Amino acid sequence: MPTLVQRLAAEAVGTFAFVLIGAGVVVTTAFPGAGFGLIGIALAHALALSVMVTATMRISGGHLNPAVTAGLLAGRRIAPRDAALYVAAQLAGAVAAGFLVKALLPGGAASVVGYGVPVINGQITLGKAIAIEAVLTFLLVTAVYGTAVAKNAPAVGGFGIGLTLFFTILVGGPLTGAALNPARAFGPAVVANAWTGHAAWWIGPVLGGLVAGLLWDRVLLKGEREA
Repeated sequence: MPTLVQRLAAEAVGTFAFVLIGAGVVVTTAFPGAGFGLIGIALAHALALSVMVTATMRISGGHLNPAVTAGLLAGRRIAPRDAALYVAAQLAGAVAAGFLVKALLPGGAASVVGYGVPVINGQITLGKAIAIEAVLTFLLVTAVYGTAVAKNAPAVGGFGIGLTLFFTILVGGPLTGAALNPARAFGPAVVANAWTGHAAWWIGPVLGGLVAGLLWDRVLLKGEREA
């Protein structure tokens, strides 16, 4: 079994790569000639998470998201101390990615979009934003349990998890930015010093993750745990 240091390193590196691509693709949409739009952003997030979860799942479980860690904590798949350390590693990786986006991409274009910080649509209240993030993250953590945690899960690596981001970003991207991951919002927010609506990307995803974790542990996988 990998050591705790190895697991934390995997979480930091995996989250770093995911946030780097996720924030980076949002920044590049501000460049002339970037015609990939919302579909391109959704696909980039989905593929980046798919690859990084697959790369790290045999080391750390491939959480790469404090909301996923919260969901697995609720489902008794990780110890509380390890969960706290996982979240710290994820946030450290996300902040490093945010600073690299700032360092590598042209400052004018990057600053216009807040270095990839998610944005809540002006027609969406904070309460609705939290609810949207919670529901969409519930679907993401459901994919984690169904494709990676369950003993009879299909051997699809992290692609069942990552591809969930594709359709959730198509639905939620124009409304809340569809972060579904506090680290994805936190890294760019630190660099941009942009905290408007930031609570939505913590409360919503963590709440959705907790509900999904409890549902899978107490109902959907109850027989599996008791076997």
